[in-house]
Amino acid sequence: MKKIGRLDRPDNSGSAKMFANPVLEKLSRTHISIPIAMFLGVGTYSLYFGISSTPISLWKGVALFLGGFLVFTFVEYLMHRYLYHMEPDTNIKDKLQYSVHGVHHDYPKDKDRLAMPPFISGLYAVILYFLFDFIMGESALFFLPGFLLGYALYLGVHYTVHAYQPPKNFLKILWVNHAIHHYKDPDVAFGVSTPLWDYIFGTAPKKN
Repeated sequence: MKKIGRLDRPDNSGSAKMFANPVLEKLSRTHISIPIAMFLGVGTYSLYFGISSTPISLWKGVALFLGGFLVFTFVEYLMHRYLYHMEPDTNIKDKLQYSVHGVHHDYPKDKDRLAMPPFISGLYAVILYFLFDFIMGESALFFLPGFLLGYALYLGVHYTVHAYQPPKNFLKILWVNHAIHHYKDPDVAFGVSTPLWDYIFGTAPKKN
């Protein structure tokens, strides 16, 4: 089992101080609504621009949008499993892992660090646009909104499962799986917004 956090914290409360510089420390935090609004805003503008300025048909646009959403859930799974939970076998990997994810496992109730800071989120959106535009041209205007909607949904789900009690319906599995990932076995349940890829790749929590 990979070592993700560093602290033995029975209540998992509090917040880590990541930077000695108070400005950098402040910039490392964000309210969850800011990156969600950024992704939804950029996605909406991209979709509007795609509808109003390209000859892409409705059905193709819908297919690209849904494809972008599905691809995000796959990327989410891969990033969580292989980047955020990489083997910290060097000092650089150890520091990188702790900065991007290990600190969250030590302080899962720190609501200000459940998403990347706005300037990083904005950079992500820009990079993704140019990447998709390079790969698929004007189709990116429909694919990007689906991808960003998936990203926004992931952030919202991740925040919700940490901030609120689970509902008494089929969505409860998201709370259960993430709790298992945090408090029982960090090598399973990598999917946050959906357990789909955990089932496909055999990393779903085992039923007792």
